[in-house]
Amino acid sequence: MIVSVAQAQLFFLALTRIMAMTINIPVLGGKNIPNQVRIGLGLVLALVLIPWQPLPASKEAIGFFGFAVAIGKEALIGTLAGFAASLTFGAIQVAAEIMDLGSGFASGHVLNPSLENSGSAYNQLFVILSTLYFLVIDGHHTILIAIQRTFEVIPINGSLPLNSLEVLIQMTAQLIASGIQLALPVMVAVFLTDMTLGLLARVAPQVQVYILGLPLKVGVSLVAMGLLFTIILPHLADLYQSIGNRMLQLLVR
Repeated sequence: MIVSVAQAQLFFLALTRIMAMTINIPVLGGKNIPNQVRIGLGLVLALVLIPWQPLPASKEAIGFFGFAVAIGKEALIGTLAGFAASLTFGAIQVAAEIMDLGSGFASGHVLNPSLENSGSAYNQLFVILSTLYFLVIDGHHTILIAIQRTFEVIPINGSLPLNSLEVLIQMTAQLIASGIQLALPVMVAVFLTDMTLGLLARVAPQVQVYILGLPLKVGVSLVAMGLLFTIILPHLADLYQSIGNRMLQLLVR
């Protein structure tokens, strides 16, 4: 089989977009995933998707300057789509950070390599459980389908979307609100625990509220998070299943 220069350029442009998307998605290309795996995944996806892409109309190789511009456009398109997907995991992180406040775990923050920030054991437990649920409902398949559909919305070396900034701001605000909604049950439980401890301190001053409160809030927050998952699983499923639509929403011109 003879591969023309135009076909090689088409493959490289598709690979650029796919790599720009996957490296922004913690499950597929997070920092804790080896570079060999990330590059291999990008190559496999490009090889699978290229047969479904139309060949250039002229079938002639793009000039050096035009090819450099095309690489930049594909990298930007992939980054936009990948960032839209990462915002969903950012909403989970927002919920975990809010639930972590007042839970008694805040002093034990360590680095979370998958999301590239620090978090306590409680924080990371919620993120890990949410990520496992994402894999259980085949959320990674949703992302792979969305990657393929980005080439339908904007063909290789197509024009850039013009209204992405406004849509991105609205999407970020919606996902922050979703993260706060996910954390509300635990926030309420911790708040009620603080109120109870405050009343106890007034009624029985001899009780060491500080010593009693720390393990009590740890237990309450863990029980509340366990109950939370039974309540928010449908909401998490909707959040994950709409990742593909969010990725494409930023690319619609």
